[in-house]
Amino acid sequence: MQLVESSAETCRSEKIKPPRFGLRKRNLVGLLLGAMALSACNLPTFGAYRGATTQGQNEFHLWQGFIITAIFVGVITWGALFYAVFKFRRRSDQIPEQTHSNIKWELIYTIIPVLIVIGLFAATYVSENQIDSVSSHPALRVTVVGFQWGWKFEYPGGVTIIPKGSSYPTLELPQGKTTTIKLVSNDVVHGFYIPEFNFSRYALPGVTNYFDFTPTKTGSFVGRCSQLCGLYHAEMLFNVKVVSSTDFSNWLSAQQQKVTA
Repeated sequence: MQLVESSAETCRSEKIKPPRFGLRKRNLVGLLLGAMALSACNLPTFGAYRGATTQGQNEFHLWQGFIITAIFVGVITWGALFYAVFKFRRRSDQIPEQTHSNIKWELIYTIIPVLIVIGLFAATYVSENQIDSVSSHPALRVTVVGFQWGWKFEYPGGVTIIPKGSSYPTLELPQGKTTTIKLVSNDVVHGFYIPEFNFSRYALPGVTNYFDFTPTKTGSFVGRCSQLCGLYHAEMLFNVKVVSSTDFSNWLSAQQQKVTA
């Protein structure tokens, strides 16, 4: 009994130092430098398209940033967990250090998550504003009409592209030029979706949506309806063809001549 009381008195009389958790300052600096180096590398896409438009690339970088942040937080969290499990596991005949709190580390693991959330919110706010902004002087304006079960594209000069037979309509766009899309629906809710543009927008009856595309590369892409809209929903496909500005001007002029002929 006296031995137990003596041990307890010794613990109370000694100045107990809190356990040292976390990384040293030089390790933190190393992590920051490593993160900066990774930001300059060709990072993986994590299953997403890189985006064939300026707006789609903004969306891709936002997605990439969220995944990288999640990986970073996960590595730190699991690393700290396993460190604590092995470092402070139970040992026979050993009294663990008795601590009440550690203000410094409580502040660190409170402030850092708050800063991460604020950073992700700010990145989302900036990116979404760039994606949703509509130019007041676009190079081209196109009206896209969704209907059961197809798409209609209306260009300046009375040019209208509609499905013909078993073929799907093609939305032709100029590379490097901003096109403002006016999206409407004639009947039910449709989803205007181009996967490689990283873009999807509802086509709502009675509601007009506007958005911009600025294609960054030429090529052919596939679009589809992303909302179940009836029996032949699966047939609501369309093609997107991005060509050079000169080729687009020639194509549009040829189509307008057909209208006036």
